[in-house]
Amino acid sequence: MRSVPTTSIDLTAPEVVADPYPHFAEERARHAATGGVAWHEPSGMFLTFSHAAVSAVQRDRRLGRLWTDREPAAYLEPFNLLHRNQMMENEPPVHTRLRRPVASSFARGHVERLRPRVRELAAGLLAETDGAGFDVIGQYAEPLPVLVIAELLGVPSSYAHDLRDWSQAIVRMYEVDPAQETVDAAVRAASEFDGLVRELVAERRATPAEDLITDLAGTELSDDEVVAAVVLLLNAGHEASVNVFGNGLVAMLRRGLRPAADVPATVEEMLRFDSALQLFERTATEDVTVGGVVVERGQRIAALLGAANRDPAVFDRPEEFLVDRTPNNHLAFGVGVHFCLGAPLARMELAESVAALVATYPELALAGEPESRDTFVLRGYHRVPVAAG
Repeated sequence: MRSVPTTSIDLTAPEVVADPYPHFAEERARHAATGGVAWHEPSGMFLTFSHAAVSAVQRDRRLGRLWTDREPAAYLEPFNLLHRNQMMENEPPVHTRLRRPVASSFARGHVERLRPRVRELAAGLLAETDGAGFDVIGQYAEPLPVLVIAELLGVPSSYAHDLRDWSQAIVRMYEVDPAQETVDAAVRAASEFDGLVRELVAERRATPAEDLITDLAGTELSDDEVVAAVVLLLNAGHEASVNVFGNGLVAMLRRGLRPAADVPATVEEMLRFDSALQLFERTATEDVTVGGVVVERGQRIAALLGAANRDPAVFDRPEEFLVDRTPNNHLAFGVGVHFCLGAPLARMELAESVAALVATYPELALAGEPESRDTFVLRGYHRVPVAAG
């Protein structure tokens, strides 16, 4: 490999996991000459610390998502099967074929018809909380998106707890160096999740319903591809909403802030300020110049979304949480061909859930120290104690 600038940032270090943003700022400044791009030997890939470089990585079609089965492949087949057939892990034309049926189903109005139901579910969950003190993650932010995405897909609500457990087990595999117990849990979750979805697909083919599984079961997608799409929608829809909500709410409460009158604007700032997804990896299919560095064919490069969203070249006062920030050109949902298909659902869900929480508890405050999930790639809180104030 040609001589390139290097970074020694430890993405697993407790101080980086706890607050990566000062470390990102240091690396962005250190590698300004190469546009915020540097080689990271521990992970064997380039890291990007600037908004321009992260955007370039996501937009350049020569930098693709190229799935490689995790090893040992035979043991990890349940996990590999769900990812091998996902749109997120493939490039056009396969990506286009996998994405089109899902996009078509979303376009039928499934998302907007759920808005009244989101309000109803939010009100019901809040009615069960105690203003004297409750965990806003476990009792509100986590169950709400699971119930919503389950209803959208057509998964019975009785499986909500299983869906939450399966999702969390699977996404922990995305961390930099998962422990063996994490791997084992992901394999079990993938197998159980796969079994449930296959049963539901068979049921919908026999008895169609007004849901996304019915829509997908009637397309040209194979059973493996339908299952992968359903699992992706549940995992992405659940994890993004929960973590954006928790991260953003904690940021506001620690600063004594409340959402702006324009709640959707505050949601965009929640997405920017403490990104739920921190790292998204690509592989060069040919030599590509990113910033001032040549990424050679076969080399990997990671878009650090949280670093991009705090870049002072794009955001005024990037370290401040501005509830009515505008413009807000964050990259939390990605850009280009892999732009998050569930972004409209996540935005609607977050706006409704934040508005309902603040309307119910206008003086809401932290009632203890939030408990972090202690993960880097998917950043969030396990528990956030709050009280009515």
